[in-house]
Amino acid sequence: MSDEVRERPRRVRGRNGREGARSAAEMRALARNRLIESRLTPNAISVTGLVGNLIAAALILEEHFVLAGVAFILGSLCDMLDGRYSRMSGKGTPFGAFLDSTLDRLEEGIVLAAVAAWFAKESNELAVGATVLAVVGSYMVSYTRARAEALGVECKVGIASRAVRVVILSAGLVFAAGELVPDFDLLEPAIYVMAALTVFTALQRVLHVRRQLAGGAGTV
Repeated sequence: MSDEVRERPRRVRGRNGREGARSAAEMRALARNRLIESRLTPNAISVTGLVGNLIAAALILEEHFVLAGVAFILGSLCDMLDGRYSRMSGKGTPFGAFLDSTLDRLEEGIVLAAVAAWFAKESNELAVGATVLAVVGSYMVSYTRARAEALGVECKVGIASRAVRVVILSAGLVFAAGELVPDFDLLEPAIYVMAALTVFTALQRVLHVRRQLAGGAGTV
């Protein structure tokens, strides 16, 4: 009985203090373990992201921009989570990593192609050109990093990372064509910002790799 009496205060303090935090951590660990033990695979998450972006592109062509923005955000979250889940679960494979990178580039291109089609329909040639430049710049941001890492140089510098591009394009889609806020269109400015930042980031990475190799820091 005395042992039980001594235990009770610790349980009470645990609900309000540090023990409670550990309990929450244990619950998160349990949920994570259940997820890892499930049949969910990183490749399934990657493919789900592709589906979300295809839906976003179709909604853009139908001029449902708010829904397109939501689909793009959800699809992009899958793109960002598949790699983390792969490392956390230990279910990753070399092909899965290849598929993840390939689908990321494909999805971004598909959504931007739909945006370019919308601008073409509106006879906005300048915005069409900026969208094409944003596609090229986005691919170059990823390509420069891949080539740098193949040379043994870490290359994560620059502003327009994948996450930043997703935020910019998501905001542009949700607030496009005055659908959510009358007389307010953020899609065109978002594309101009993406085009400028991606090209600038690609140049940043080229100069970064040049400095690293010239300085004899090519190995990491």
